[in-house]
Amino acid sequence: MRKLTISASVAAIMAFTAGTAFAQDSTDVIKIPTHNWSSQIVGAHIVGKLLEKAGAKVEYVSSDSQVVYTALCEGDVHLVHEVWEGAFGVAFEKVVSDGCVVDAATHDAKTREEWWYPKYVEEICPGLPSWEALNQCADKFSTAETAPRGRFLGGPVDWLKHDAERVEALGMNFEVVNAGSAAALWAELASAEKRKEPIVLFNWTPNFIEALYEGAFVEFPEFDPKCKDDASWGANKDLTYDCGNPKDGYLKIGAWKEFPNKWPKAYAILQKINFTNMDVAVQAKLADIDNMEPEQAADKWLADNEARWKEWLNSAS
Repeated sequence: MRKLTISASVAAIMAFTAGTAFAQDSTDVIKIPTHNWSSQIVGAHIVGKLLEKAGAKVEYVSSDSQVVYTALCEGDVHLVHEVWEGAFGVAFEKVVSDGCVVDAATHDAKTREEWWYPKYVEEICPGLPSWEALNQCADKFSTAETAPRGRFLGGPVDWLKHDAERVEALGMNFEVVNAGSAAALWAELASAEKRKEPIVLFNWTPNFIEALYEGAFVEFPEFDPKCKDDASWGANKDLTYDCGNPKDGYLKIGAWKEFPNKWPKAYAILQKINFTNMDVAVQAKLADIDNMEPEQAADKWLADNEARWKEWLNSAS
């Protein structure tokens, strides 16, 4: 009788072990969103190719960079590999708090997204990088479109940077004009740099731009999470966004809540993927400077970083 009990127990343990250690991923397609900036598109293909190496089926889906968090929550897309704190932290943290998205991993990369100017502008507007000094020089940045107010060239509207709210909260004599794409930002920067005309525009790091142009971020009042939703915080007691963006923001990977259960092997790999500042900058450069297509750029990055991604795959397994 005792022998039978032991055998039954062993059998139960073996069955449990087999069910957990050898759980198979679903054969359903993993949908990865692509947005409208180069490092994200290239990085999405890198992530997809890594998951394919583990046997997953992958599909790339063009998606608005804000609406994607609703889609992720509902399982219409299954992961977001480049969650920038400054741009998407509010939307991401909400769906994580709601329990429909999991915070899968945090990259080593540190991010900053802010108003930026090329170095020669300091001769035109003394006192930079102070935002107060910039505001005093607002007329020097005016255009036919914004006169007499200065023009701030923001990123695409769907990046949702709250620049207009900041301008209002800080009482700045600027008008926000949104570029249609990242490429449009860089085209205007190149044109202004060539003529040495004053320009202040949205930029971020990591990004390849810092390797091409010397410049600096505008320094606004220090960021605090309360700045986003507590009007009583900061200099303006009636309005939010009277501060700058985080200077050492996170870059995260988020996944649909069912991802770990449906694709456990793929999820283990997702948790190991880890991009540095240089990785993200290079991914953007391969597309924007070297003019590679996303798949070609992803293959180039994978070839140059084989030891790293093989370690990710080995660690996951």
